[in-house]
Amino acid sequence: RLGLAVALPWTHWVLRGDYGRYYQAPPLLTASGPLLQFVTSQSLGFIPLRGERDEEWQVGLTIPVRGWALDGDYFHTRASNFFDHNNVGNSNIFFPLTIAAARIEGVETTVRSPRLWKIGQLHLAYANQIAEGGGAITGGLTDFAPPDAGWFLLDHDQRTTLNLGFDLNLPRTVFLAANLYYGSGFANGDPPPLHLPGHAQLDLSAGKQLGENFSLSATVLNVTNRHLLTDNSFTFGGTHFNDPRQFYVEARYRFHY
Repeated sequence: RLGLAVALPWTHWVLRGDYGRYYQAPPLLTASGPLLQFVTSQSLGFIPLRGERDEEWQVGLTIPVRGWALDGDYFHTRASNFFDHNNVGNSNIFFPLTIAAARIEGVETTVRSPRLWKIGQLHLAYANQIAEGGGAITGGLTDFAPPDAGWFLLDHDQRTTLNLGFDLNLPRTVFLAANLYYGSGFANGDPPPLHLPGHAQLDLSAGKQLGENFSLSATVLNVTNRHLLTDNSFTFGGTHFNDPRQFYVEARYRFHY
């Protein structure tokens, strides 16, 4: 991997870029015995797994503005023999496989504020990307079907993600934090449509420092208790729903600095 960062004169902007090539060796274990017999009875078979090779490049720019930090970058990855997983029939037995090609590209933007009014800080992170696969299965578990023409969506393709939140340090050593997460929806396992509906989640936490070494805090995840489908692909176990509202209470004591 080779990277370069340049501080632009008179602006305090930082321009950066990097290029890398990576290799991931295939796993050495495979199926045998009754498990292999079960797989072949499903009209499936194994072909040797291949190592994944990736070529990645990205370029980014960091801009400081009166204490604010603005950062953006573009990334592009191309892979051959892309590692993925698939299940046997409708079971929860999963095996690795490699897809002939994959491409992942997108933009990322982050914004972080200075300490506002000496008590709080805002943060924002936004990403828009696409993850696609192409070609036949080149290794691992396969049904030997011919590949679809063109590119198809990988199961983890989600075009838009957003995190927006703040941290506050209030008088009397009280602290508050909140974060709003939004996702535009992962790839739909049975199109149309191509993607599942978007989803959002709000998390809140509050606490107080009690003395120099002791603190108490409480956290609520998924405050609105929204219940929705986040993933229905076979990979990583099939259908998933988000977690319901959760509460956490923490007591922390520092015995020694």
